[in-house]
Amino acid sequence: MSYQVEHVNGCTKKFLFKYDQVDLTKQVESALVEQQKKSNLKGFRPGKAPLDLVKKFYGGEVESKAIEKFISQEYYNAIEKEGIHPVGYPNFLNSKIENSDDKAANNSKKISFEVVVEIFPDVTIKDFSKLTFKKEDASVSSAEIEKTKKMMFKSKAQMVEVHDVALKDGLFAVLNFQGEKENGEKPEEMKGEEFLLEVGSKTFIPGFEEQLVGMKSKEKKDITVTFPNDYHMAELKNAKVKFAVELLEVKEQKYPEITDELVKEFGYDSLSDFNEKTEKNLSYQKKRTVSENLNREILDKLVTENAFDIPAAMIANQEKHVKEDLKNNLLKQGFREEHLAEYYEKWKEDINQKATYQIKTGLILDKLSKDFSIEVTDADFDVKFQEMGELAGPKVKIDDIKKYYNSNTSIKNNLLYAIREEKTLKKIHSMVTIK
Repeated sequence: MSYQVEHVNGCTKKFLFKYDQVDLTKQVESALVEQQKKSNLKGFRPGKAPLDLVKKFYGGEVESKAIEKFISQEYYNAIEKEGIHPVGYPNFLNSKIENSDDKAANNSKKISFEVVVEIFPDVTIKDFSKLTFKKEDASVSSAEIEKTKKMMFKSKAQMVEVHDVALKDGLFAVLNFQGEKENGEKPEEMKGEEFLLEVGSKTFIPGFEEQLVGMKSKEKKDITVTFPNDYHMAELKNAKVKFAVELLEVKEQKYPEITDELVKEFGYDSLSDFNEKTEKNLSYQKKRTVSENLNREILDKLVTENAFDIPAAMIANQEKHVKEDLKNNLLKQGFREEHLAEYYEKWKEDINQKATYQIKTGLILDKLSKDFSIEVTDADFDVKFQEMGELAGPKVKIDDIKKYYNSNTSIKNNLLYAIREEKTLKKIHSMVTIK
């Protein structure tokens, strides 16, 4: 064996290769013949230049390629022999090529090099059967039900002006405003005309909406706020800004009466059908939220209790997914794409931690699903499709959901992994104490 293997950490191996004599004569000669066939040297027809001349022009390049091929092949032979499955690309280091002591062999070389390769970590899970967790109350209040019903018919609500009413949370303000920085500048992006803002929605700069409370139509007021430290525009981080505000109108959303006729427009059979399905779906969502919170607590504990190294390549790849999710959410909130790089740099540690956590939880669940022999059946898919259909509402057909997932292997595989993780977590629930 012409190599040694060093253990760097739980997910990294280093191969040290050393060869006192490597004769690449045959490889170089064969490569030169191939190069001769495609060479186009001055004074000779294409492919007809003498081999000695081809060697003069291309010998060094051909020899370098032969050495590269040798190094690459030796690496792949070694990882196959060791039964190693790399993660990402190997890192070749400290290559040293010298002429060997054998003067008779023109292409005999001394070759040494190192390769650092990352591998999937060996995940071992400690016994967790004695752990205790607390589960939140999953019951649904009547107020939650009414709020949900109201939101479902938001498209039917009408915005109407109310008179002689002071602004409070839940009402809408129609505003003219102009922001002024401490240096007297009044940037155009801090100006708004007939701007509609729901008071209490927390969509404006912190402290702004709170200072609108109590104002009435036609009233003017100066509002001073300090922009947050994590604001996406660098020049406004921690900036103190005074807004000259004019309240033009106070409005509220008037929702229609919920009747049989109205709910039928949304695909329900009757008011009773609507009430029953709404409460059922809300209860399902509440239980799911409670279950997700419990699962997060369980996974946090398993991550803390079971330390293992993660390949840098896996983390880098997962960071790309985290950034893509962040990008989609930020752009929906009105974030400018040109500020994304700055945002990623500012929160790179958080992005790294999130990516690392996602990989660790994924590897832990994958290991446990194998330990528990968890399998996903057609019946599991049918249950999931049924859940999706009920949550989507009466206008979405379950057959359409099935068709969507069955027509795309990648999407269906993602669902398969999600179902397997759910079944694995349910198994964990049965093994720990939940109060």
